[in-house]
Amino acid sequence: MNTATKSFASQADLEEKQVSFTQLSAHAWAYTAEGDPNTGIVIGDDCVLVVDTQATPVMAADVIRRIREVTDKPIRYVVLSHYHAVRVLGASAYRPEHIIASQDTFDLIVERGEQDKASEIGRFPRLFRNVESVPPGLTWPTLTFTGKMTLWLGKLEVQLLQLGRGHTKGDTVVWLPEERTLFSGDLVEFGATPYAGDAYFEDWPATLGRLAALQPAQLVPGRGAALGAPAQVKAGLDGTRAFVTELYAAVKAGAAVGEDLNAVYRRTYAALQPRYGQWVIFDHCLPFDVTRAFDEAVGHRDPRIWTAERDRQMWASLASGAQTGTLR
Repeated sequence: MNTATKSFASQADLEEKQVSFTQLSAHAWAYTAEGDPNTGIVIGDDCVLVVDTQATPVMAADVIRRIREVTDKPIRYVVLSHYHAVRVLGASAYRPEHIIASQDTFDLIVERGEQDKASEIGRFPRLFRNVESVPPGLTWPTLTFTGKMTLWLGKLEVQLLQLGRGHTKGDTVVWLPEERTLFSGDLVEFGATPYAGDAYFEDWPATLGRLAALQPAQLVPGRGAALGAPAQVKAGLDGTRAFVTELYAAVKAGAAVGEDLNAVYRRTYAALQPRYGQWVIFDHCLPFDVTRAFDEAVGHRDPRIWTAERDRQMWASLASGAQTGTLR
């Protein structure tokens, strides 16, 4: 197999997904699409808050169309759960009064936003439909916070919380305490493989424990179906924790005996594929996940910046490394 010419798994992912727009509680809705990135919607007494935006303004227009089917209240706030381009570049379509993110997310945009944008667009062409509709430059928050921010949408309390590092160092969740509804961003996935190329593996399980301690009755994950009951929420939290924990354990075991990245990748693929191989974007995410986990296991506390060139080099090195040889 000629790995140097093998395309990213996601570049072969051209099938359109079926969109669902689901009400989870009195004020909370979920826009989901069979494992594509989700958007959360909170319809308050006097305005609307959107959690993650879709990847382009044209794609965001479909979210707006569905919001307008249920309310004519103004979209006042957009909340960014983290900095990844697929989550933020559609923000301009909503014309919000404020785009809100954690200060850590703002700092990551400053540090690596341009590189991440170029990297993600190259990886996920289908998820950046009509990319020419993205305004020049980056999506910049207009408000930032550290730890916790409370918004009032009329009488509806909305909490923005940083509960720890995991998917990135800036992860923000949106919590409706009265309705026990949680929007987790990519800290939680359901039936979809966690992307962990910018993750903190040592921290992620404890962060999930803090999410669980909120005792959410409903949860909108970053990818996958909206979870409408406590048992489903538990399954989402447990599945994400198991994937992250098992992947990091396999990587650390290989690194501890001096295996190189390619050998560690083959080890980890073999260990995880039987249980998780059917999850959405498994074959796409695993090279990035293992690369970051290997870095952390050998002492690189903070993730290195992904660039389009680094993506290509990593993929050429690892794309045929699985024992099956079937990265798709």
